[in-house]
Amino acid sequence: MAFDVYDDYEQGERVQQWLRKNGVSIIVGIVLGLVLIFGWQQWKSHKANHNEAAGAEYQALQVAVAASKTTEIDVRTDTLMKDFSDSSYAVFAVGERAQRNVIAGKLDAALADLEWAKAHAKDETLKTLVTLRSAQVQIAQNKPNDAIATVDGIAGNTFTSLKQELRGDALVKLGRSDDARKAYQAAISAMSESAPQRGVVQSKLDDLAVAGKQGA
Repeated sequence: MAFDVYDDYEQGERVQQWLRKNGVSIIVGIVLGLVLIFGWQQWKSHKANHNEAAGAEYQALQVAVAASKTTEIDVRTDTLMKDFSDSSYAVFAVGERAQRNVIAGKLDAALADLEWAKAHAKDETLKTLVTLRSAQVQIAQNKPNDAIATVDGIAGNTFTSLKQELRGDALVKLGRSDDARKAYQAAISAMSESAPQRGVVQSKLDDLAVAGKQGA
């Protein structure tokens, strides 16, 4: 029994010595862990509130667009760009402004908007769609070589039909009918039978065939 008591006592002393040596680091570790947990929760809450505010601003922008309130449209788009540039809502807003600029014939401004949108898009699919839109504007600017370079810069195998169609459009601008025909055929091959765009691309192919016969 005496041996057991002595053993317990000795073990207790060892525990106390260890705590005296490591107690501060243990406390610091616990406090740091709590701070990190609290900070993470606060960050998640802030991010959620931030995204919610961005969504509300974008919704208000859509109301302004529907009412054709030009000044408010500009202000809300600028607000999304300035205060919510890290959100997809800002990318949507600037992309829509680019579309309005295209309709107004302001192609340089539209391309600048699309470059901003591409630089701030976090989602790769969204970034690819913006890039494809940039190529369309470059074709409208009569810059087919730039458009081809833009399309070629898109990595991966997504949106193959759209990429090939745009390549065909650019090649037509360059007068390279045979290459354009191959691009349009590749675009059709990448589409499903029920794809709405299939008929459009086929019409472009038919136009090339007619132009070829007329030039023969």
